[in-house]
Order: sequence, then structure tokens, then C-alpha cells
Amino acid sequence: MPGWELERAAAGRGFRAVCGCDEAGAGPLAGRVYAGAVILPDGLDLPGLNDSKQVPEKRREKLYDQIIAQAAAWAVAWVEPREIDEIDILNSRIKAMQLAIDGLAPQADFALIDGNRDHGSRCSIVTPHRTVVKGDSLSVSIAAASILAKVSRDRYMRDMAAVYPQYEFERHKGYATKRHYALLREFGPCAIHRRTFLKNL
Repeated sequence: MPGWELERAAAGRGFRAVCGCDEAGAGPLAGRVYAGAVILPDGLDLPGLNDSKQVPEKRREKLYDQIIAQAAAWAVAWVEPREIDEIDILNSRIKAMQLAIDGLAPQADFALIDGNRDHGSRCSIVTPHRTVVKGDSLSVSIAAASILAKVSRDRYMRDMAAVYPQYEFERHKGYATKRHYALLREFGPCAIHRRTFLKNL
């Protein structure tokens, strides 16, 4: 389960506002990629918090409300599908994460970044930081950021399901399921599909 060791190690190096940052939606065929960033009060207890992929949807929604109510700062950012096609998904993930970090008020002076990548060919994390493989299962702050990103993206995809009902986005959230591919073959892509992800049609 996520703990406080990484946040406290950064604090021990003199950083006063340590945020966690994670993204959601790198893999889907449609929709934005989202990122969350959050600074939590040291020792905050959030029962059931874990990597967002390990948390049931109803629990994620409850945790989202608890996080935004109790965080010292939080922010969510995204990159649109058209830009994902223009700059690729790695650059888009990095851009979304830096945008989320930049959106924090008060600002973070150090960021714990989920994963092992902090730059692409065009975008990079410029805030002082550390990358953490499987960070959303190790760091409370990264896990909280993953909840913010995942819930925000799922809500967006439900909104898009109302705009483009033929694709059933509420069911698969844009991921590459058999049903999604079948609907793509029937209707063709819409405005929020990532054209560079549709090689297998």
C-alpha cells in the first residue's frame, strides 16, 4: 500500500511542498490524456487509497471528493486528442503532468512522478523531481494524483458518450476493446479519436 516514505525523504532534503503526479489515459484509442497533481498534508489518512487501477469505481469517486476537500493543493490538466496525434503520446503525457504541476496553488517545489520517463522529444518535467516506477503503489501523493486523473478522465468520457452515443464510450472509456473496434469499423472515427492509434482498423 502507498506510504509516506518518498514524501518525507524529499522533505528531509529541504523541500517544503512535495506533490505527487500521475497520468491516466495513455493507452485508449479516443479522448484526452489526463494528469493529476496533488500536495497532501503530511500523514493524511485516506482509507482505501491505492493505484487507481486497483480501486473500484465507486471507491475512486469517494476518494476523489476526499482528496480535493483535504489536499493542500490539487490540479488536473489534459492534452487533447488532436495534439496527441501531433506530438505523440509520450510528449502528451509529460506535457499534461507538467501542466498539472503548474496548476497547483501553492506551487510545489518538488514532484514525485509516476513511471520512469520525465521527458520526450519535445516536452519535459521542469519542476525539480524524482521518477518512481510503480509510484502509485508506493507514494500516497502519487496514488492520490492517479485517482484525480482517472476519475476526471472517466467523467470526461461519460460526457463524450452523450455527444457520440454510437461509440458506447461510457462502457469502455475509449480503450481498445473488441466492442470499440467493432463500432469503429461500423461508424469510422469521430473527432475525439486519436488517428495515430488507429493502425489496426
